[in-house]
Amino acid sequence: MVRRHRRTTMVVRSIVAMVALLALVLTGSAWGYLRATDNGFAQVAALDENSTDVVDPGGQTGDETYLIVGTDTRAGANSKVGAGTADEFEGFARSDTIMLVNIPANRQRVVVVSFPRDLDVHRPACQRWDNSTSSYTNEMIPAADGDKLNATYAVGGPKCLVKVIQKLSGLKIGHFVGMDFAGFESMVNEVGGVQVCTSTPLTDGELGPILTTTGVQTINGATALNYVRARNIVAEGNGDYGRIKRQQRFLSSLLRSALSNKVLLDPGKLNGFISAFTRDTFVEKVTTQDLVTLGRSLQNVDAGDVTFLTVPTAGTNDYGNEIPRLDDVKAIFQAIINDDPLPGEKGYSAPAGTGPTGSSAPPTTTSTSGTDSSGTESSSTSTSAVPTTKTQVITRTAVAPSSVSVQVSNASGIAGQAAETANSLGALGFRIYTVGNYSETTETSLIRYSPGQETEAATLASAIPGAVLQPADDLGSIVEVVLGSEFGGSVQRPQPVGSSVTATEATAPTPQLPTDLAHVNAADRSCD
Repeated sequence: MVRRHRRTTMVVRSIVAMVALLALVLTGSAWGYLRATDNGFAQVAALDENSTDVVDPGGQTGDETYLIVGTDTRAGANSKVGAGTADEFEGFARSDTIMLVNIPANRQRVVVVSFPRDLDVHRPACQRWDNSTSSYTNEMIPAADGDKLNATYAVGGPKCLVKVIQKLSGLKIGHFVGMDFAGFESMVNEVGGVQVCTSTPLTDGELGPILTTTGVQTINGATALNYVRARNIVAEGNGDYGRIKRQQRFLSSLLRSALSNKVLLDPGKLNGFISAFTRDTFVEKVTTQDLVTLGRSLQNVDAGDVTFLTVPTAGTNDYGNEIPRLDDVKAIFQAIINDDPLPGEKGYSAPAGTGPTGSSAPPTTTSTSGTDSSGTESSSTSTSAVPTTKTQVITRTAVAPSSVSVQVSNASGIAGQAAETANSLGALGFRIYTVGNYSETTETSLIRYSPGQETEAATLASAIPGAVLQPADDLGSIVEVVLGSEFGGSVQRPQPVGSSVTATEATAPTPQLPTDLAHVNAADRSCD
């Protein structure tokens, strides 16, 4: 019973941080209050911005990505609002709700991706985290397969969690926000309560009655606490997914309340709301100036431009872990990197032949289990359409290698291949922009380029045996070489400057998003 109680009570911490962050960056009127908050932020080491797990770093230039987590420390005021004590729960801290927030360089939308707390992950070797002191020890924890996502934080803290999420998503996480439990009720009460809607009364098997009446109703902080943490509601019948959906809808409503005039034009409410955010927050690379700059760039974004997605899974394995549908997870985050339309967004339409979109329930598909490169059991189920590729031969005039800025990405499955190739290309005169991993493995090496970089791409292709050109729209002046498994490891001298160079060009296959991807738009006021 103690373990179940802990799981149901810890989820709200990241919800507090998430809605506070969104409200602050979307609310121009908050800056006068924000200028006094820097000293309220506790600092923590979390980020790994130069990680080779970042996919297409050139394509993410200008994006802002925040990892928002909640921790379940039992210290101080947290135990007074239902978190229990450190003695009861063995002193561990976990991140039971994890949300990744991406704001693209064009500032046209905000995408929030929720990760199930029991997601099956490969945990890398990490430094031990001591939650009682909020610091790292000198002990190294060995890597492990089949770990639950929320347990990653318990042993490795923010650094280890960032590594795992960055590996899963390929996104460059540039900001970390963590928050404790105590500020949740006051934040909800500061905005005068939050409207929620239910088509059936909600009763939790452990918490008891939560909403006894149906329809639209305004709830206070204490009721909201139970509303977002309940995970044993019989009427929903889908455990953590029902809870995630309620959390996303609650965040949407709280965000609408925070952005409304009743908060913005009331200095007391606005100040209280922001104070609740900073009071129990620990961060890395989040300052007043960061939020001011980001908020100004988002002045034209409203609640309808904020979309919540949930990482899809395919049942549980023998450990009770949720099995991530890795192909679909890659497609989701590649769409985010490419700024492609997403289910739940205004104007989105599903690709032809893929059937209905956007189920708000977890998938109910038959899957075949397999093993990924880290040894973690995974599902091969895919609800995506099969992508297609077309080829043509193009001829260009070679330019000097020194005029080509190159991003080297490894898709060969061979560790260190990108770094070695980058050194070889650099010796030939090419300018190396960055080195990293590609979002998937491929047999054929690719030279990816944006419009206007055709001659640079063809020149680079002449140095990579067997490489095929592939148009892209997310690289700017950077040309990316994606090293495939057929790459022999050796580069050759490129065609001389001014000579004719011929290359095969192939259109990029369009990754199809899963048709059952759960989503919530922040402007959605429907009740189901």
